[in-house]
Amino acid sequence: MIRHIVFFTAKEKADLDRIIEGLSVLTSITYARRLEIARNRKSDQLGNDIDVVVYGEFDSEADLAAYKAHHLYQEAIRCVRPLRELRFAADYELSTDVHFAGTAGLGQVARRSGPVGRE
Repeated sequence: MIRHIVFFTAKEKADLDRIIEGLSVLTSITYARRLEIARNRKSDQLGNDIDVVVYGEFDSEADLAAYKAHHLYQEAIRCVRPLRELRFAADYELSTDVHFAGTAGLGQVARRSGPVGRE
């Protein structure tokens, strides 16, 4: 599974609703297993620069590529690009391997399986 995460900052905070509305057309694209568009709650104590988050899950690279090639994706870009300041995107493959944070190498997903607590 591929996870696709995009962060946006608005040029003008007054345009946040227009950005979310422009991105909302993405939810009509059927290639995503899951797709969410949300305003950042800005509850992190260290940084609250991000205004809007797009989170998607795709079964394959081909599905993600088809999503990005879809005409509604292009429509969202056309609507949102003039309103946004920054855009940060990351796509990564969810591995079925379990690696603990202390031993995970670069490019690996650090996850813990089972209950969290003292060992």
